[in-house]
Amino acid sequence: MLKSFRYLLFPFAFIYWIVIWTRNKLFDLKILKSSQFNFPILSIGNLALGGTGKTPMTEWLISHLKNDYKIATLSRGYKRRTKGFALANEKSTALEIGDEPMQFYQKFQDITVAVGEERLVAIPQILYQKPNTELIILDDAMQHRRVDPGYTVMLTEYDNLYTRDLIFPCGDLRDIRSSAKRANCIIVTKCPADLKMEDSIRISEEVKSHEKQTVYFTTINYGTPYHLVDGTKIEINTNDSILLACGIANPVALKFYLERKVQFYEMSQYRDHHIYTSSDLQELLKKFEIFSVNKTAKLILTTEKDAVRLTKFKEELAGIPIYVIPIAHEFLFHQENAFLEQISAFIRQFEPRGNQNSIVQD
Repeated sequence: MLKSFRYLLFPFAFIYWIVIWTRNKLFDLKILKSSQFNFPILSIGNLALGGTGKTPMTEWLISHLKNDYKIATLSRGYKRRTKGFALANEKSTALEIGDEPMQFYQKFQDITVAVGEERLVAIPQILYQKPNTELIILDDAMQHRRVDPGYTVMLTEYDNLYTRDLIFPCGDLRDIRSSAKRANCIIVTKCPADLKMEDSIRISEEVKSHEKQTVYFTTINYGTPYHLVDGTKIEINTNDSILLACGIANPVALKFYLERKVQFYEMSQYRDHHIYTSSDLQELLKKFEIFSVNKTAKLILTTEKDAVRLTKFKEELAGIPIYVIPIAHEFLFHQENAFLEQISAFIRQFEPRGNQNSIVQD
């Protein structure tokens, strides 16, 4: 039924495809200009509407590169209530800079976290205000073609490969499939942990848009949950009853994890990037109270992305068993070193900046 309904949307999808194709063609023909920087700029992106794991991949790169390079992240700051360029600081909130940048800032105090809708304007501002920056990671920037990054990492989900998806609104693609050719490497995310090598070879041949692309495979690794307020860690046990508070684009993997981990869970689902209100909190706590009546070992579980939007209620949640579950990419087939070396080789192409200004070339 749902599939048939999607096909009814084909005329709208065709119009959308024409618009996106035309825009990309104008950039390809250099009628619309892309600017390159004489500076290592790494872009993390995808062709889908969301849920491929861009934020955890950005965090993976930060954690593996921050000891060798002074890193800045640059995000649009989706759904923030401010405009323009800003650097995160100790007074920043998710409402001011967006939930993903807030998450980066809370996790990595030794990097620069910036937001700005116009990345072409924001990049020089980062380099001016933070002149020691040695690498800029653009979060979710594959469609922002006014900046031509030196290296692009494209993610595609194992259960919804971009090669098998359709353009929005018939499918989940927000960009045309041929845009994959702009990626230097492709990472297939959310793979089964026991993915067979022969399957990875077959998928690699399917998703590669040119021979120079390298394809990597990752699975999801959920960490030990910690309390949203005091950081106390717990282990999830089989007998735990969990109320999942979740506002992310694609919660399928988390739901599957809980189905295997505990005997019972219930989900309060919100839209992606949902901004929690006092009414939402009261409704959640009331639901948890009812949920708790006939259950044992009761707790609320939420994602890191939701947690940055719930921290404003710390006082109300101080005595509530609400825990945050971390998520990270884990490379399969021991590919992490090869991936890191490919990224490091890209960065090493650029001479040390020192106090020199980055050069912009059209």
